[in-house]
Amino acid sequence: MSLTTMGGDGLHVESVALGDIAARFGTPCYVYSRAALTATYAAYRDALQAHGLADRSLVCYAVKANSNLAILNLFARLGAGFDIVSGGELARVLAAGGSAGKIVFSGVGKSRAEMRAALEAGIHCFNVESASELDQLDEVAGSLGRRAPVSLRVNPDVDAKTHPYISTGLKTAKFGIAFGEAFDIYRRAAHLPHIAVRGIDCHIGSQLLDPAPAAEAADKVLALVDRLAAAGIALEHIDLGGGMGIQYRADEPAPPVADYLAPMLAKLAGRREKLVFEPGRSLVGNAGLLLTRVQVLKPGEEKHFAVVDAAMNDLMRPALYDAWHDIVPVSATKVGAGDTATAMPYEIVGPVCESGDFLGHDRKLALNEGDLLAILSAGAYGMAMASNYNSRPRAAEVMVDGDATHLIRHREEVPELFALESVLP
Repeated sequence: MSLTTMGGDGLHVESVALGDIAARFGTPCYVYSRAALTATYAAYRDALQAHGLADRSLVCYAVKANSNLAILNLFARLGAGFDIVSGGELARVLAAGGSAGKIVFSGVGKSRAEMRAALEAGIHCFNVESASELDQLDEVAGSLGRRAPVSLRVNPDVDAKTHPYISTGLKTAKFGIAFGEAFDIYRRAAHLPHIAVRGIDCHIGSQLLDPAPAAEAADKVLALVDRLAAAGIALEHIDLGGGMGIQYRADEPAPPVADYLAPMLAKLAGRREKLVFEPGRSLVGNAGLLLTRVQVLKPGEEKHFAVVDAAMNDLMRPALYDAWHDIVPVSATKVGAGDTATAMPYEIVGPVCESGDFLGHDRKLALNEGDLLAILSAGAYGMAMASNYNSRPRAAEVMVDGDATHLIRHREEVPELFALESVLP
């Protein structure tokens, strides 16, 4: 997301001042840029077009990164498919106008009810992650008188060199089918009466900044595809997953989409199979921020705390992964007649009753109580992972479109938090 300073109004997203958004919608508040979302999707399509692959490829947005209906609807309008991991995500995509025929269904624990709903909707493919799932899917499809289109999610045992919590391609991961077992399971799948073998899937992890591990995984996948073809099992598509990272801090730049995809696309040149990619974070991560207000400044002997109205329940990533998000003032703070407050290192923390409730450590900022801060790169795994811990209502979400703002999720009210609960008789 491009932030600009216009006049004396502080930081702007597109043509809208963040201060105006805070005044109108309150804080904490997630703010997204339609232009940024459109540009990131276009980067994938342009990279595929440059390699002559646009007509036989499908970019499936990984819904788990951010599942707001407005964002899903925008990607559907742009022509995207969707990568889902639950029946709830299936329902969201369909409600947002997404095409069922462009949906791939991943996940290690699909229930029979979820399988049934996806089959009835007519999704593009199931990414099957175990032999047991394959058998269950065959049974469910048979009960509906249908054949289920499947890919096997193959685990290539490639180190993604990312955080262990988001590394999914090693043999120790719960995800996928072991590479050494995949050939035999494909042969069995080809003989199941209610299974239609369509493709192969591979996803090694998230926040990948080096394309080399993904290219290594592609080599293994393509070798297996050719071995299957020689055995009479011709696949229609190759799904190389997602996982491309974004720039969270200045010393860890992310490559352009075209550069990241280039090594994989070069390996796919001249093949007949359709290509599928499943980007999530790289489409939405830097298209969103979390707007928050300083409630209390609490100086101490060893640390200075800035208590803001956002917390770990709003943005879990710092507490969960020790993740870094840049935090910037929305406007220069003043303490008096033209004087700027003194910058000092602050712990940026929330009001949740946990020592792990922090949004940033040791940030050198000049702050006054009441100041607005923008927590950047929060478009992915921000609101999607938010909770009501400490009975805190979840934040509002706003989409900026040029000089217009659209409320795309209202701020929860406290009574909504227990509307589904009841006291004992």
